[in-house]
Amino acid sequence: MNKSRFVIACAALFTAVSFNADAKLYKWVDKNGTTHYGETIPPEYADRDTKQLENGRVTDRKETFDTQKQNSAKKETEEDKAAKEQRRRDEALLNSFTNEKEIDLSRDRSLLQIEARINSYQTLIKSAQASLDDLHKEADARTSKNWKIPQSLTDDIAAAEERITKLQLDLENSQKESAAVRARYDAEKQRFRELKGMSPASQ
Repeated sequence: MNKSRFVIACAALFTAVSFNADAKLYKWVDKNGTTHYGETIPPEYADRDTKQLENGRVTDRKETFDTQKQNSAKKETEEDKAAKEQRRRDEALLNSFTNEKEIDLSRDRSLLQIEARINSYQTLIKSAQASLDDLHKEADARTSKNWKIPQSLTDDIAAAEERITKLQLDLENSQKESAAVRARYDAEKQRFRELKGMSPASQ
């Protein structure tokens, strides 16, 4: 008889679930070891081993809470990361400079070594190009006299061309670095004016 009542109760329970898909059902065990199902948990059993039934799957309430908490924390981190980084940069900017002239001086100091490299590469390229021109003249002179061009001369020409190519690449990279530094300081100056409530600098 008790078994029949239990079967009927379970059938009624799952029928109710089918009519209310959004209802949250919990399973808990009372102090006598009897298992119960319901939409709410009696207060005296709230801290016991309870489980939540979701779409036919039993889920620990603690597990569900922890997952929701982690997802919330992750979402908050993603949304606030950019804002926190911007605040950090703003504080560093205001702590580093008191006026725009100081920003310009810092930019110029940062550019000193870069500009020195650029000038050096330009001088080296000019010298290497002059050497390459001399090698080509020597090769052309031999060709005009139907003389054989020695392998050493051919190797020297190839080495000179390779050196110029490398120097030009180094020069281009340094020029890009210089442009990036200037752009970064221009952006910092604009942001400094915004933080100080000043009108934007004319472009």
